[in-house]
Amino acid sequence: MSAQRSIADLSADLATRAESFCRQYFPEGRKQGNYWQVGDTSGAKGQSLAIRLQAESGRKAGSWQDFATGEFGDLIDLLRERLGSVTLKETLREARSFLGEAPCPAVPRDTQTREQPDAASSKRIARARKLFSAGKPVLGTLAATYLQGRGIKRLGPALRYHQRVFLRQGEDGADLPQRAPALLAKITDNCGQITGCARFYLDPSTGGLAVIENPKRILGQLHGHAIRFWSGKARSDLIVGEGLENTLSVGTVLPEFDLASCLTATHLGLFIPPPGIKRIWIARDNDEAGRNASMKLRNKLESLGIACGDLVPSMGDFNDDLRAFGKDALRQSLLKAMKAQVLEIEDG
Repeated sequence: MSAQRSIADLSADLATRAESFCRQYFPEGRKQGNYWQVGDTSGAKGQSLAIRLQAESGRKAGSWQDFATGEFGDLIDLLRERLGSVTLKETLREARSFLGEAPCPAVPRDTQTREQPDAASSKRIARARKLFSAGKPVLGTLAATYLQGRGIKRLGPALRYHQRVFLRQGEDGADLPQRAPALLAKITDNCGQITGCARFYLDPSTGGLAVIENPKRILGQLHGHAIRFWSGKARSDLIVGEGLENTLSVGTVLPEFDLASCLTATHLGLFIPPPGIKRIWIARDNDEAGRNASMKLRNKLESLGIACGDLVPSMGDFNDDLRAFGKDALRQSLLKAMKAQVLEIEDG
């Protein structure tokens, strides 16, 4: 398949999911009839830029025009503008990752009403979406330095970097707020909607986490949701882990698997599986909290008829294992554990 054909195919596929695309990359916009209106290609509030959501009168879905500047194009063009200074290759990688996200299941109307967040939660979610949209791709940034320094190679559109993120040093609020660089990770529900943003504050002098109280913080809602990394085409297996680094370490050595990071042991036990998943591998930490969370999630999955297996590191977590034993050894260890448990599941 030629490069031009590949781009055309991606553009057409994005157009079939134009509204989901707009909600993810332009959350400050709003739907007006058959258009999504936003301020400009950076995602600012406004109405100057209009994106067609469905084909009509011979005009293609996904076509857009900025009436203030005269710019226009398809969703590949728009995605590249939204990401900023990235190459076409990086833009296409992002497009493919987006298209690999799980479809939104039909949700009963009464469930939709019951799950609506309150006003305070809605404000936090809106702030989380705005923060994530202000970030830029992690390649070449301090965020990439941090992850690669831990041996992690699995990145994706769920991650962003921002050089100046609001930071309050103490939890008591006594200190004046500051701004610091941070790795951003979007938390999404099973429809792909952003419900929160995890912030990992970084130290430019060391390339590691900032030496502050709670360098890892969450804005918005995490309950039942996760940070998701799809390998491309959605599969029936999913690896669900605790911390971001733990989950991405597993994903680094098993790039063919889809991932979901729940960030904490508590939220691992609360994870809501997406539709279509037949088996979940629980990549927990090697401690009591991890064991308890795994057991809680396992009970939920079994009640839903979803097969599950445990992946347990030799050390404290899988990032410890990755750095201690290397990629090849960790991959072989995980595949061996999976193979053994698949036989147990099928026999049982």
